[in-house]
Amino acid sequence: MKLLAGNSNRTLATAIGHHLDVPLTRAEVQRFADNEVFVRIEENVRGEDVFVIQSTSFPANDNLMELLIAVDALQRASARRITAVLPYFGYARQDRKTGGRTPISAKLVANLITRAGVDRVLTLDLHAGQIQGFFDIPTDNLLPVPLIAQDIRETHGSKSKELMIVSPDVGGVVRARALANRLGADLAIVDKRRSAPGQSEVMNVIGDVAGRRCILFDDIVDSAGTLCNAAAAVAERGAESVSAYITHGVLSGAATQRVTDSVMSELVVTDSIEPPEHVRACAKIRQLSVAPLIGEAIRRIANEESVSKLFD
Repeated sequence: MKLLAGNSNRTLATAIGHHLDVPLTRAEVQRFADNEVFVRIEENVRGEDVFVIQSTSFPANDNLMELLIAVDALQRASARRITAVLPYFGYARQDRKTGGRTPISAKLVANLITRAGVDRVLTLDLHAGQIQGFFDIPTDNLLPVPLIAQDIRETHGSKSKELMIVSPDVGGVVRARALANRLGADLAIVDKRRSAPGQSEVMNVIGDVAGRRCILFDDIVDSAGTLCNAAAAVAERGAESVSAYITHGVLSGAATQRVTDSVMSELVVTDSIEPPEHVRACAKIRQLSVAPLIGEAIRRIANEESVSKLFD
C-alpha cells in the first residue's frame, strides 16, 4: 500500500505510518502565489492501493481542495484504488435542511469526493450516521468508543458504579449510551435549547448525577459553549467531578478560554484535528491518539479483512 498525506494533519499521518511501518509517499503539496493548490506525486503509484490521509478541518475549503486535487493526481497516475482517509469530515454538521432555501452541504462534499475519483472512504465518528448514505461508494465510519473506554478505565479506574456518562444534548444519546454500555456505567442526558447558532441554554438534566464522577461525551466541540454549559449544569446538581471526552476538537474562537474557565477538570480530544499552539498550551486539554485505530483499519482494508470486528 501507499500512504499519502496532505497538509491538514501531518502529525497524525506520520503516526499512522509508524503504526503500519509504511513511510509516507513523497509528494509536493504547495500553494501558488494566488493560493491555488498544486500537488505532485513524486513516487510511482501505478497499480498501487493508495490511502490519502486528510482531515477537512480549518481551513476546511483549502484542505478539501488539497484532497480533491491529490485524488485527481493519483487517478491520472494510474493508482489501482484510492481510499480517502478523513479523520475529521468537515461540513458534517450541514447534514439536513434546517430551513427554507438552505443547502445539504455534507451531501455536496460527498458528491465532490466521489466524483474526484475516490473508490472508498474511511472516516471517524461522523456527526450523523446517515452521512454514510450520502456516498455512493463503500464508506467505513470508525467509532472511537473502545479507545475512549480504555482511556477512561486507565484514568478513572474500573469502578463503574461511581461513573456517569453524560450526553451534552439529546442528539448525542446513542453515542453516549454506547460508551456507557461498554463501561457498565449509568447514563444522564442534558436537555438544552439552542436559541441561535453557537448559543445554547440548559433546560434540565435527566438523571441523578449527585455524588457521581460525570464524563461528558460528544463527537465535536467547536465553540465549547454547549459543553461548558452542560458541565456547569451537572456540577450544580451535585456531581463529584466533571470531565469530558470529545472525538473532534475543532475548538474555534474563545473555546480554549471557556474550557480553562469551566468547572471541567479535563477535556480529552483525539488528534483527528491537528491542534494549534493555543490548544496545545491549554493545561486542561489532553490529546488521545487515534493513529492505532485508523492504522489498523487501513491495514484491514488493504488486506480485505473485516473492519467492523475492531468494535466487537
